[in-house]
Amino acid sequence: MNLEKWYQKGIGPDQYIESMQQHKENLLHVYDHFILPEDNEFFEKLRNKNLRAIVLTEDWCGDAMMNVPILFHLAQKADIDIRLLARDENLELMDNYLTNGKSRSIPIFIFMDENGNEVAKWGPRAPEIQQFIEESMANLPDKDATDYKEKRKELFTFVTKSFRDNTDFWKQTYQSIATSLKQLI
Repeated sequence: MNLEKWYQKGIGPDQYIESMQQHKENLLHVYDHFILPEDNEFFEKLRNKNLRAIVLTEDWCGDAMMNVPILFHLAQKADIDIRLLARDENLELMDNYLTNGKSRSIPIFIFMDENGNEVAKWGPRAPEIQQFIEESMANLPDKDATDYKEKRKELFTFVTKSFRDNTDFWKQTYQSIATSLKQLI
């Protein structure tokens, strides 16, 4: 699939951040505090690939709040131009990147070459983060329980705080993205 039309439709990182209605402060917190590992050889090899990226996201998404600013740092270091698209306004593209063939989970990072061809994909989570989510969800009461909604809301508050503050999660996310991209070089 040629992704050029989707790339052209997207907005840049600054415009995306300015348009955010939810999680803007948390995304900026991660962006301001994440330190990209020193890996100049890797960044140089990526730079030589002349990659671009499409990010399928929504500003209400906690995963995106953590993952997108990490990608922003990587993209700046490797000269990867990023365009962001709202998932819910671009379901035709999203439905090509379903998680487990059924879920419209985000964010999805689609890396493409100069001709608009997909060369790598990442998302929505690093494996360690997926395990954390699965373990956390397993502790919720049954959906029929009277306190299910309350406990689910508490869980999401806890997860959001963890995504915002747990720097190990940030490092695991970076490593997962980098691993996907290292297959290109």
